[in-house]
Amino acid sequence: MTGIVQYVVIRGDLIKSLEWPLGAVIAQACHACSAVTHLFHDDLVTQNYLKDLDSMHKVVLEAPSEETLKELHKTLDENSIRHKLWIEQPENIPTCLVIKPYPKDEVHKFLKKLKLFK
Repeated sequence: MTGIVQYVVIRGDLIKSLEWPLGAVIAQACHACSAVTHLFHDDLVTQNYLKDLDSMHKVVLEAPSEETLKELHKTLDENSIRHKLWIEQPENIPTCLVIKPYPKDEVHKFLKKLKLFK
């Protein structure tokens, strides 16, 4: 088993075409990470991930569009991969998806097509 990692997937079009401020987009990722930590705090892998706060490993990826983010959400649901799709309210806009911490070899295959967020 490889190390424990948490994947954060952010919509790139929020910045590129919808012209959201960078801080607002970062806040979306922070909200989603906090939500996942709360939702899955009792999960043993999550607890192991949180034991050494100075060594947490996150990978931030870019979903080019809302549709890509929704497709990933559906695929993760179909494969019982626990995650949180963050939907900004009151606008009801899906902005970010965060997967709870997992061993990398259990979830990487679902994210191979996505590039690092830049």
